[in-house]
Amino acid sequence: MERAGGYSRAVRIARWPAARGGCGPSGVPALSAAVRERPVAKPLPPVAERVDASLAALDARLDWLLALSPVDGVGLWKAFDASGRRDEPVLRYVDLDADLPATRAALDALPIADIESPALQALLAEKQRELGRMIDLVEQRDRPGFVDASVALFGAIEPELLALAERILGTVGVSEPLPADCGIEVVRQAVDAEIEWYRAQAPDFHIDVVVDTDISSMLMVSHGTFYIDGNIRLPAARVQPLIQHEIGTHVVTRHNGRQQALRQLEVGLAHYDPMQEGLGVLGEYLSGYLPGERLRILAARVVATEMAARGECLPEIFACLHEAHELATDDAFDVAVRARRGGGLTKDAVYLRGIRDLLAYLAAGGEFDALFLGKFALPQLELLDALVDDGWIVPPDLLPRYACAPDFHTRLDACRRTPVERLYQTHRPPEHCA
Repeated sequence: MERAGGYSRAVRIARWPAARGGCGPSGVPALSAAVRERPVAKPLPPVAERVDASLAALDARLDWLLALSPVDGVGLWKAFDASGRRDEPVLRYVDLDADLPATRAALDALPIADIESPALQALLAEKQRELGRMIDLVEQRDRPGFVDASVALFGAIEPELLALAERILGTVGVSEPLPADCGIEVVRQAVDAEIEWYRAQAPDFHIDVVVDTDISSMLMVSHGTFYIDGNIRLPAARVQPLIQHEIGTHVVTRHNGRQQALRQLEVGLAHYDPMQEGLGVLGEYLSGYLPGERLRILAARVVATEMAARGECLPEIFACLHEAHELATDDAFDVAVRARRGGGLTKDAVYLRGIRDLLAYLAAGGEFDALFLGKFALPQLELLDALVDDGWIVPPDLLPRYACAPDFHTRLDACRRTPVERLYQTHRPPEHCA
């Protein structure tokens, strides 16, 4: 993976027409060719198209995130608290309705070597390897090989990232204290209104919404479904930023990826997680309110995943976060549980890694709108650039709603000059003040 500052030529700068959303010229770049009207992506060559479709179908079978989302979070806390916060709670999961050996066999049988374009072959071969690692991850859940499978898929915690996390925990304070005064009714209404706004711009915009009291996150998008915790409680000032993280990033990029010839841009090219989560965090900041404690939680996730990967158990992780780093009890427990998923899941480091690398890309002059072509990793922009010349990549159809704000470009320019340690706001936006 490229390190911070390594994006000297992310995209070739030209202009595409503004994405739908009607906010005036927002600077959507053509990666390699000037375009005067919105094009339709050309079909992929036959073998590449078949492999791409097969990989997308296999990806849909492997909802590893659901397979590693513990159920009954309230019960987990009660058991942990009743033990004096000394015993490791037993994490239970939903089993995937998938034949993993058959899925692996189908994956291995794909004719990757016959793909006509070297750029497409490289991208699809990389995705094939990643899906194989996802199968490994699910198969190794709660087994001795799980941490190794997680590191193979998401990477280890690099020392520089751990040092950044510890620096944030040591220097970033909490923001203005706010009551968690919004529940499921307010959140669901805001989600429905957000979806309707996008449908007004693009009638084919679609996302299924499920309210579930037995998920491990307040809000979560997985395989085209938007899950909301039925017990959700959060401050009013955080409702829109979190919606922008989930819908404005994950759902919008899925929609834009659906317009591309390469279906992997809808479901996610290999290693797309850091950029997606970094873009989601950036969306929270650009939409008005990323408090210091949110940045601290992202840093705590890095510390927790590093501890879990070393074999530390949940009580030790919780104590480190709650006592040494002064996270609130519920936040410390939630981060510790996430880190212990499956036996030690390193995925949660992608949030801080992603926003770090994304800010480095923007600081180097990278184009914001190009990030919404679909779901991909930042280092893949060069290969995607080559696909524009063949007509297989077209402009993003939609941009996130916050890009329509009058002060959006001012905020974005400020982000280009802001180190990750200072990417937070101490006070809620004026419209949320009494």
